[in-house]
Amino acid sequence: MPFLGKDWRSPGWSWKKTDDGWKRIIFYGHELEDNNKEIDLKALCSDNKENVFVGEVCELASTKRKKDLYNNNTKSQFVFTDKWIYVQKGSTKERHGYCTLGEALNRLDFSSAIQDLSRFNYVAKLFQLIARSQLRNLSGAAQKNYFNILEKIVRKVLDDHYNPRLVKDLLQDLSSTLHSLAIHVGRCVLVGNVNIWLCRLKTIHEWKQQLNNLHIPKQICNGVSFNELPLHTQNDILCKLSDACDIINLGQATPTLQSLSENSILWKKLCHFHFSDKQFCKNLVLSKSDHVDWKLMYFTLRKHYPMREQYGDTLHFCKHCSILFWQDRHLTLLLKDCGHPCTAIDPDSCLMPISPQHFIELFQF
Repeated sequence: MPFLGKDWRSPGWSWKKTDDGWKRIIFYGHELEDNNKEIDLKALCSDNKENVFVGEVCELASTKRKKDLYNNNTKSQFVFTDKWIYVQKGSTKERHGYCTLGEALNRLDFSSAIQDLSRFNYVAKLFQLIARSQLRNLSGAAQKNYFNILEKIVRKVLDDHYNPRLVKDLLQDLSSTLHSLAIHVGRCVLVGNVNIWLCRLKTIHEWKQQLNNLHIPKQICNGVSFNELPLHTQNDILCKLSDACDIINLGQATPTLQSLSENSILWKKLCHFHFSDKQFCKNLVLSKSDHVDWKLMYFTLRKHYPMREQYGDTLHFCKHCSILFWQDRHLTLLLKDCGHPCTAIDPDSCLMPISPQHFIELFQF
């Protein structure tokens, strides 16, 4: 019997029954569609000979077109919209198997999370940590999903001009990792053909060039500008920034902001926000007048200790249910919904915010 069904192993051939037995139909003409459909031989035998594929050449071209169409249609095949997943670290009588980092990356709705500004930095930082150390541990489906979401992250930065410096650092770390794995380590640690990874490396290089050429237009404001605000208001805004690079860059805008960005009290608050008093004692930096140089203290402590991470919204983990989930703050306040089917008497007492580093450690067995 002829093989006419769609299958992942073969696109299938079309056959014709003759007096001498079954013969495979050789196609002539343009783009071939589904082989399962009935084929009009008279329509195929036209006088247009400009694009004629005969025999195996026709078969190869048809297979390639079908493969490209399949890849395009299944680009988001592994993107799910689950709000929560069960994190299982071992097999029990009730459940078999365990949850991996790749499965969590596939099932949790990261594509929608990057559209929320309160979650964008969290997802970008998580992807940066995965790029540094966990990329080779992802399955093929998870890697495909990773790059699909990464493309959306880059596109959002190019469209909305939101936090390009964070995404630049992400692409730089990813480029360094891929260059090391694809060229120095070899293809044995990568899932898939090494040429695919070289193409991805080229795509990352193009993304980096697009971000480097990104020009943020000057905003037209009809109201009060930042420079027209009182000095104490500008200083209060500077004190709300938790990133030293943002303070330094803002200080380069005007001479007034330059003076405010060098304020010792500002850098003292920044040090107390990121580091503890015990860390101060071990790395005390004094100026020539025996006063603490808080700006130099900050950069000294940053070399030795991790900084405190701050995100608008994070993933949460329920210690009672072992469920990892996105918590919608609006639904939590309005409907008293904890974000997952929790069976605890007091669900709020079981919730624990998960940092990007803790997210990765959660799936290390």
